[in-house]
Amino acid sequence: MPQIAQLAETYSSQIFWLLVFFGIVFFVVGRGMVPRVMETVSQRDTQIANDLAAAQAARDKADEEEEAWRNRENENRAKAQAVVSEAKAQAAANSEKKVAAAQKRLDKKLAEAEVRIGDARSAALSEVEGVAAEAAQDIVKRIAGIKVTKANASKAVKGAMANG
Repeated sequence: MPQIAQLAETYSSQIFWLLVFFGIVFFVVGRGMVPRVMETVSQRDTQIANDLAAAQAARDKADEEEEAWRNRENENRAKAQAVVSEAKAQAAANSEKKVAAAQKRLDKKLAEAEVRIGDARSAALSEVEGVAAEAAQDIVKRIAGIKVTKANASKAVKGAMANG
């Protein structure tokens, strides 16, 4: 085979050109492009690290602000509950005062009504006694034919009402 026979003659020339080609590739790619790519990767890594640090700082700041907001909210809620409790207490006190005043008015009206009822009862009893005494006089006069004095009839009616 003629190709294998040429191998010994062209071997050194191929190795030379192979080394020249790899040398050129090494210097162009290895010394020219790789440092630029590595610098870009390094800048990218630095940028990512900076962005992550900034994001963490922002998250920490947001957490602090949220905690401060929660504290303010809890304080405001406590103040609002205190105001509501105070308002309830004041309303209850006002209601008690109004109820007490109304109760006094009702008690006064009740006492006045009891006095009027007592007076009316006394007046009614007096009238009943008077009417009963007159009726007793008429009944005794018609049935027994005896004339009874008004004083005696009133005395008898009072005695009957006391026993009855």
